[in-house]
Amino acid sequence: MAIKILSVDDEQDMEMLISQLFRKQIRDKKYEFVFANNGVEALERLEESDDIALILSDINMPGMDGLTLLSKVNEKQNPLLKAIMVSAYGDMDNIRTAMNRGAFDFVTKPVNFDDLEITISKTVEHIEMLATLERGREQLIAIQNDLSVAKEIQSSMLPKTVPANIAKAGVDLHAFIHPAKVVGGDLYDYFMMDSERLFFMIGDVSDKGVPAALFMAISKAIFKSQFSNRNDDTICDKVRIVNEFLSEDNTSFMFVTAFVCIMNVKTGVVEYVDAGHEPPLIIRANGDTELVKKQGGMALCFDSTFRYQSHTLQLYPGDKFVLYTDGVTDANNLTGARYGLHYLEDFFRTGEGSTRETAREMNEATLESLIDFIGPANQFDDITMLSLRYLGS
Repeated sequence: MAIKILSVDDEQDMEMLISQLFRKQIRDKKYEFVFANNGVEALERLEESDDIALILSDINMPGMDGLTLLSKVNEKQNPLLKAIMVSAYGDMDNIRTAMNRGAFDFVTKPVNFDDLEITISKTVEHIEMLATLERGREQLIAIQNDLSVAKEIQSSMLPKTVPANIAKAGVDLHAFIHPAKVVGGDLYDYFMMDSERLFFMIGDVSDKGVPAALFMAISKAIFKSQFSNRNDDTICDKVRIVNEFLSEDNTSFMFVTAFVCIMNVKTGVVEYVDAGHEPPLIIRANGDTELVKKQGGMALCFDSTFRYQSHTLQLYPGDKFVLYTDGVTDANNLTGARYGLHYLEDFFRTGEGSTRETAREMNEATLESLIDFIGPANQFDDITMLSLRYLGS
C-alpha cells in the first residue's frame, strides 16, 4: 500500500515539482501525495485522511506557519506520523525549534531534490519500521489477552473449593497448581463418586504452554466423564477407556502421566493406577514417611491397547498422602542443584512439612520451600500438588 505524504507549501509550483520528481514512485504506488497551501489547509487534509503517514512542510507560510502546524500535529499524539520541515538555508533558529517540537528531519531551500528524495526515503523506512513494531505490539497484546482468557478457562475447569461431602466423609484435602507459564499442562481433580468412594487424581501433560493446556483440558474432561459414570467398570477399565480416547488421532504425540485413585473413606483403602507418574508420599501419623513403590504402569497415549493394573495401599486415621508432579522434584536453582525426591521426603520427615497438620498447610509450606529453593532462577515447569489427610469416618 502506498505511503501517503502531505506536502504543505504556499509556493504554487511545488505541487508540480513534487509530482514530477516522484512520478515513478507515484506510478508504482509507492508514494501517494496530498497537497495543501498552508497549515490550516494541512489540518483539514489530516482530518479528511487519517492514513497520512508523512508531512513535508515549509516553515514560513501565511495563515498558519509550519511550526504552529507541527505543534498541532503533536497534539494528535500519533507516533507513526512524521514530519520533514523545509526552511531557508541558514535559518537555524526555526530549524532548531522544529526539531525540538518533534520534526523527524529537515531540508533547506533552495531544495536539493536528490537530498529531498533521500530524506523522504529514509523517513519512510523509519515509519515502516515503526508500523511493523506497532503491529507486533498489537499482536502481542492480542496473544496476551487470549492467554488471559485461556488461563481463566483452564482455572475454571479445576476444582477451587473442596466439596463439603469430602470433609464430611473424613478426608481433609487440598490441591493447587503453580504454573510456569500463563497456562500449563498439569491437572488434578477430586470428587465423591458415592457416599463411600472418593476419586482423586493428578496428571502432567508432556508439553508446556498452550498445546499442553489444550491437552490438559481434554484429559481432565475425559477423566471426569469416566469416573462420574456410575457403572460397574473397574478403575482399570476406566483408565483404559481414557487412554484409548486420548490416544486416538494423537498426531502431536503428546502423552500424560497420571496417578489415579479411588479411596474407600470407610476403610482407608486406596486403589490406584500408576500411569507413569511420580511416586506419591505417605506420611504416617507417627511421622514415618513411605514412598509408594513403583509397580509398572505406562503413561497415557503411548499405547492405546495397554492394559493397566491397579494396586492398593492402606491409610489409617492421621495419615497423610501427598501427590505431586515432577515440577516439584525437578525444580532447579541457579547452581543447578535439584530439589529432588530425597529433599521432599526430608521436608516431610524432619523439616518444615513435618509440623504442618492440614492438607492446605502442607501444600503451602511445600510451595514456599520450593520458591525459596528456586530463588531467582526461572521456574521451568508447573508445580502441582494434591495432599490429603485421612481422618477416618
